[in-house]
Amino acid sequence: MTIRADNLTVSYGRATILHSLSFGPLEPGNVVGLIGPNAAGKSTLVKTIAGIKEPAEGSVTLSVDGAELVGKQKVQAVGYVPQDLLSSASLTAFESIMVSARRRGDATWNPLERSATVMERLGITHLAGRLVSDMSGGQRQLVAMAQMLVREPDIMLLDEPTSALDLRHQVELLQIIRDEVRGSNRLALVAIHDLNLAARYCDELLVVKAGRVVTHGTPHAVLQPDLLEEVYGIRARVLDDAGVPVVCPV
Repeated sequence: MTIRADNLTVSYGRATILHSLSFGPLEPGNVVGLIGPNAAGKSTLVKTIAGIKEPAEGSVTLSVDGAELVGKQKVQAVGYVPQDLLSSASLTAFESIMVSARRRGDATWNPLERSATVMERLGITHLAGRLVSDMSGGQRQLVAMAQMLVREPDIMLLDEPTSALDLRHQVELLQIIRDEVRGSNRLALVAIHDLNLAARYCDELLVVKAGRVVTHGTPHAVLQPDLLEEVYGIRARVLDDAGVPVVCPV
């Protein structure tokens, strides 16, 4: 499973958000962190890959073994967690996850068992009977993650999935994402603001600024003082913590 973008231009009205953006292919078995400053175009890029936003020019290609996914295949392969979560749902957490589980459309699939397993893994079993509309932002975020994970999509697209979580749940969630794709034919693209969490839990980083790709590579290759100043406008030292880069503003 791979993702590739070629000369991607995306606009909202007269405002162009992504400018002839190209990258990839992003390879399976990796968690790719999508990083960059505010208004860089990260959310727009994730929505475009998910098929929610249509490009004005260029293309996004999702492929398996060189064959492009189209139509229902593409819909089944992609799981998407948006940054802005609905809070008005009149379903309980368990009901909303069950709805997602049933969408898999696999006769051998037990949606009840799978939903319970995913909720336990995310530590939200105690929320099973609560209405999603009555939950905090962090709880809704975990339910949204469960709705995606229960389908076992080959491509996971996550837009700031840790933004409403405390540190413990951020770490646990990113580790789950890493475990899901490691050594598999699956791929995760995670838009994330915290550079140090990105460095620790992502295999690669894709850096965007003003709707264009700046660079793409391993955390060690990407997180360099010159790049941090260019992209974020900050001066920083980059330390090494047992092989993981740590960004320290100065």
